[in-house]
Amino acid sequence: MNLAYDYPLLAALGTMLWFFLWIMWFFLLFKVVLDIFRDDSMSGWGKAGWCLFVIVLPFLGVLVYLLARGKDMGRREQEQAIQQRKAFDSYVRQAAGGARPSSSDELAKLSELRNRGDITQEEFQRAKALVLNGDDGTDRTGSATTTVPH
Repeated sequence: MNLAYDYPLLAALGTMLWFFLWIMWFFLLFKVVLDIFRDDSMSGWGKAGWCLFVIVLPFLGVLVYLLARGKDMGRREQEQAIQQRKAFDSYVRQAAGGARPSSSDELAKLSELRNRGDITQEEFQRAKALVLNGDDGTDRTGSATTTVPH
């Protein structure tokens, strides 16, 4: 049994090439079907027609779809990626506890506290220095260095 001699290297490379093309064909087919359903500008009947065309005559259907609507496939892909990124960023901000207030907001709150008499002028000056220096009021051990009521 000399299987290695009956199946030469060139035939193995050809088989690998056909296998790769077969995998790429299915990738392209699924990409087109997903794009059909992703397109919000197309009506339900249009989607049904394109799906039927791609399923009944797959090679011709995919080729015609790429020629007719391929230009917008990349745009729809980018829009979906941007929406996913925005959703992820929103989730991260929500999970992190929201955005930190800006320095001007913190200074306005401190000024209001001072005007109401909740903090003294000295406490206001220390807190103002912390806000302007960008310090969050904790030392390296994590204990609070100042006590300013909010």
